[in-house]
Amino acid sequence: MTAAAGKTGGGFRMPAEWEPHEATWIGWPHNRSDWPGKFAAIPWVYGEIVRKIAGGETVRIIVESKAYEAKALRLLSRAGADLSRVAFFRFPTDRGWTRDFGPIFVRRERPKPEAAVAGFGFNAWARYPNWRKDAGVPARAAEALGVPFLPVRFHGKSVVLEGGAIEVNGRGTLIATEECLLDPVTQVRNPGMTRKGMEEIFRAFLGVTNVIWLGKGIAGDDTHGHVDDLCRFTGPRTVVLCREKHPRDENHRVLEENRERLASARLEDGSRPEVVPLPMPAPLRFDGIRVPASYANFYVCNAAVLVPTFNDPNDRIALGILSELFRDRPVVGIHAVDLVWGFGTLHCLTQQQPAVAGRVMGAGSPAPSS
Repeated sequence: MTAAAGKTGGGFRMPAEWEPHEATWIGWPHNRSDWPGKFAAIPWVYGEIVRKIAGGETVRIIVESKAYEAKALRLLSRAGADLSRVAFFRFPTDRGWTRDFGPIFVRRERPKPEAAVAGFGFNAWARYPNWRKDAGVPARAAEALGVPFLPVRFHGKSVVLEGGAIEVNGRGTLIATEECLLDPVTQVRNPGMTRKGMEEIFRAFLGVTNVIWLGKGIAGDDTHGHVDDLCRFTGPRTVVLCREKHPRDENHRVLEENRERLASARLEDGSRPEVVPLPMPAPLRFDGIRVPASYANFYVCNAAVLVPTFNDPNDRIALGILSELFRDRPVVGIHAVDLVWGFGTLHCLTQQQPAVAGRVMGAGSPAPSS
């Protein structure tokens, strides 16, 4: 355990996504370059996402300015969202992928129940030049909420980690891909980082005792291997893993290799996870570019499980599989053909804030001044 790791202590852990939320964070879209030629449709997709999430929790929306807030309010009102469960935070951002740059919340019960923000760094997936505004959001969110901010450092250096790169069951097991976090050449987040080093960081800052390493991510994913496009926990012992049946598809071998890894994987208690195959939609392209269309990019909120759909025959099958696995809340499809042109969908846009015993689950803080 490093000195930096030891500073967290106190039993903080990252809860599973299906555990109760106080809120969901989402960044209102403003960067047209994320969806070139399709941006006009995107705020309306966000409106539907917010409407569904607000049925069971506060939605904390990051906006660029008072003007953007006013535009968002008008659209959300027309979309039928419960505005009493919407709170705005005026933070400058570069883009809108809140899963990756937003606050990664951890929680502990002792000595008192409280949440904190694990302060990982962000560098736009080691791929894009615009990231400095996004990188400041976690600390701003912690300050606005009045919760501790825990800078994540390893051997004196800030640690870069996106929320879409990890998947947890809340009991001690985390799933990630080697391609994303350990590749020494392509989109390197933390130069020189080893498997052992990452596992130490997960243990110290996320309360993880067991890591399952998969291989590569799916085709079209510009993050270079985010796990939330291919394998997700649906319960403490159950995961869904995308499966491509067509042997000529470039995802086929990658997903089969990950299935083989999971076949020998163990959970934190030594048991084997139950692996449920989740189909892939047919390859989806726009302007000749393949995009990472995947049903695994669903988001679990208090009121529902929101699942991206792609006008594909497998939409119905995927929704049916997830409905069998999430029996405590409805599974709802959200049309994502336009959304995925930004190389991400529902999970990539959202970040959960766990509920804490004794904390009032109200509409949230008022928007800070610009």
